[in-house]
Amino acid sequence: MTASLEITSLRYAYPDGSTALRGVDLRVARGERVALLGPNGAGKTTLVLHLNGILHGGGGTVRVGDLAVEPGDRARLTEIRRRVGIVFQDPDDQLFMPTVAEDVAFGPANLGLRGAELSSRVDEALAAVGMAEFRDRAPHHLSFGQRRRVAVATVLAMRPEILVLDEPSSNLDPASRRELSEILRALPVTLLMVTHDLPYALELCRRSVILDAGRIVADGGTVDLLADADLMARHRLELPYGFDPALAATQIAARTP
Repeated sequence: MTASLEITSLRYAYPDGSTALRGVDLRVARGERVALLGPNGAGKTTLVLHLNGILHGGGGTVRVGDLAVEPGDRARLTEIRRRVGIVFQDPDDQLFMPTVAEDVAFGPANLGLRGAELSSRVDEALAAVGMAEFRDRAPHHLSFGQRRRVAVATVLAMRPEILVLDEPSSNLDPASRRELSEILRALPVTLLMVTHDLPYALELCRRSVILDAGRIVADGGTVDLLADADLMARHRLELPYGFDPALAATQIAARTP
């Protein structure tokens, strides 16, 4: 299948000399949904920040579709950042305009969209996350879960090919967690989800990779990885008490159209 994302021999060390990535290879097919798992300090955030050129200068390559990420090429980097939409853990890092609609319009407006075309983008993105009725509200008046959905909409308005989510279920109550999962399952994009919420990874991603100490140490079906108790223990990953990945996978399959 055509790759949405291809990472080859990616290496990176911070200015203090600490090595974060030690030769990461990862290929994500178009339309695939992959969970990126691993303990704190594994290099997950560092990896994500390479996908649209926020971090660079180590070694190896990152390709998004047919484009290599080359930070020195401003026009190419603009297109890469349109293709790769990152939703950060704290929605307040992405919401700063007076109204929801203005926040969602900000990115496409910077690409030069105006008038009816811009309005259509905003309407489309808000409808996709079930927030159309809140378009004229101030973001800081919304609940945390609603703000997270608006943050997703700000990225969807760019019509990305890859949606990258950093801990999407964190700090959500059960209803908001479920609502967000329903939204994410319906989106026609390639999905890369960084999460410590292992049941959420199983619910949304058939495939998972485990990153530890800057290297990918496992890559396979999410249910298979989560069911491997030795693998999980070696990389400090723990399921909720009593959670059975095989049973949960069967239940998820039964309710998935």
